[in-house]
Amino acid sequence: MIRPTSDDGTMRSIVVDNNNRVTLTPTNKDSYFYTKTTCVNAENVYGGLSLRIKAARGTTFNIQLSSPARCGNEEETSFATQTTSELGWTFDGTEKLYSIPFSKFPGLDLTKVQTVFLSGFSRAVTFGPLAFYCGQTPSEYEVPATTAPPGPTSTVPAPSGTASPLMIDQFGNDAENALGFWHGGDEGMSLTWGRNQLTIKSDDPDYSFYTQVSGSCRDLKNFDGSYLHIQYSGSNKFTVALQQHNSQCNENIAPFPETWDSIEAARYSSATDIYIPMSHFNIDRSRVIGFALKGFYTTDSVLLKKIEIVPSVPAGFKIPSKLPTGNLVFACKRPNSFAFAIDDGDPIYAQEVMNIVKEEGIKVTFFTVGAPLEDPSTNLTNVYNEMLAQGHQIAMHTYTHPKMEGLPDYEAIDWEYNMDIDAVSEAFNGMHTPYFRPPFGNEGARMRQRLAITLDTDEPYIVNWSVDVEDWLWAQSNTPEKQLDAFKRDVDKGGNLVVMHYLYASTVGYLREFIQIAKATGKQLMRVDQCMMDPNAPPL
Repeated sequence: MIRPTSDDGTMRSIVVDNNNRVTLTPTNKDSYFYTKTTCVNAENVYGGLSLRIKAARGTTFNIQLSSPARCGNEEETSFATQTTSELGWTFDGTEKLYSIPFSKFPGLDLTKVQTVFLSGFSRAVTFGPLAFYCGQTPSEYEVPATTAPPGPTSTVPAPSGTASPLMIDQFGNDAENALGFWHGGDEGMSLTWGRNQLTIKSDDPDYSFYTQVSGSCRDLKNFDGSYLHIQYSGSNKFTVALQQHNSQCNENIAPFPETWDSIEAARYSSATDIYIPMSHFNIDRSRVIGFALKGFYTTDSVLLKKIEIVPSVPAGFKIPSKLPTGNLVFACKRPNSFAFAIDDGDPIYAQEVMNIVKEEGIKVTFFTVGAPLEDPSTNLTNVYNEMLAQGHQIAMHTYTHPKMEGLPDYEAIDWEYNMDIDAVSEAFNGMHTPYFRPPFGNEGARMRQRLAITLDTDEPYIVNWSVDVEDWLWAQSNTPEKQLDAFKRDVDKGGNLVVMHYLYASTVGYLREFIQIAKATGKQLMRVDQCMMDPNAPPL
C-alpha cells in the first residue's frame, strides 16, 4: 500500500524470508512493530484482518488498531486494543491462520482503519501476509503462484569459423581492462582489487560494474556464434548486460547508452563459470560499448577472475533458452518527437497538472502506482479516468514502488506486477497496457523476464528516460530552479523522453516552462506509445 511499516529500532532483529514471512524478535516488552494502511473504509465491507502466525507455546502480545480524525492526517484519534488472550489466540509452535475481527475492537472508527500496532511481545513471533477479509468469515490472502523460467537445455557446438577468443578483463589493475579501456564501478559499490581478481559487493540493485570494449563503438557481430565467459566464485545473483551505443557513437548525445539487454547470470552458471551466447544479447551488436554487471539482488560478494569471449563451451555445460526481456527504451523512436512521461505524484497537484497540459494542448503519459488507485481517499482513480477521457496515456509503475530488481525472488516480482495489473484493470474498465516504468529506473534481467511473462507478451516496453528534471534532487532544495537547468541540459543533448513527478509544488510550477522549452525544439509533443510508433497507439 506504499505506507510505512517499522519497529523504530525497538526490535532485537527483524528477519524476512523468501516465503513472505517476517520474524520479529523483541529486545524487551517495550519492543513494537506497526504497519499502516491507506486509511481504509472497512465499514460494511471488511470484517477484519487475517494473517498466519507461528509462535512458541505461551507467547503473548497486544494488537492495537487505530484511526485518524480524517484521512490524510497522520495523527490518530481513535484506538482499540486487544491482547492475544482476549482474542482467544493460543500458539503451539506451528503456523496457523488467525483473524483480527473488527467486532472485537469497540470504539474503532471503521471508516478510517489506518494502523495496526503490535506490542508487548513475550518472545519471537513469525507473521505471514496481513490482509483485509470480506464479510464476517475470515479468509486467507494467498500470494500468487509463480512459474520459474525454463532450466538449461543442452547447448550446440559453436559454428565453425567463429572468431578467435577475445580477452576483455583479467582485473590486473583498477584503471583499465585487458583491452586498455576503462573499467570501474558506480560510487557506493564496494570493489576490492586483488592480484588478477576483483571482489564486488553491492548493497543496492542500482549499482553496476562496467568494463568497456571500446572508447566509442565496437562491432562484435563477428562473435555472434561465440560465448561470453565469466570465471567467478561466490554469488551469481546479478545481471549481465551488453550495452549498445547511440547511432552517432557519441557519449555527449542522449541517450548514452542507447539501450542494453540483460541476462540473468544464475541461469547460465555453474559454480565457477558463466557462459552466455553472444546472440542472446538482443541489441545491435555492431555498436557495442561494453559489458555491465548490475542488478545485484543480494549483498553476497562475487569474486571475478576473467571476462572473455570464447568460441565454445566445455563439454557437458548446458545453456538455457533465451527468455524475452522486452524493449528497454530511453528515447522516442519516431523522428522529431518528444514525450512527457510523468510518474507518481501528490493528489493535491493532480488537477493543476491536468489544467497545464490541457492549456498547452499536448498529450502525455502518466505512469501510475497501483496501490493508491485502490484508496478512495486519494481520488486518483477519478483523476486518471479524466486524463484518459482527455486522450492521455495511462501506464504501469508497480503496485508499491520498490526497486524491482532488488526484490528477493520471482514471487515478489510477480506479486508487484500482478497486483498492479489488477489495480489498473479495476480502475480503468479492464484496461491492459504493455508500457511499464520501473521505479528509480531500476532494471535487471529478472524483472524484465517476469514482466514479459506476467503481461503475456515478448515485447513489453520498459520505459526509462533521456531527460531528467532531477526533481528528486532539487525540488525541495534552496535552488529548485536547477530543475530547469537539468531539463535544458538533457534537451540540449538531444533527449526527448522525460521523467518527472508531480510530488512537489516547485516541479509542478515549472511544468509549463518545461513544455514550452520542449516545443521550442520544433519537435512534436505526444504520448509515449505514439513516440514509440506503436501501431496500437491512437493516431496523432
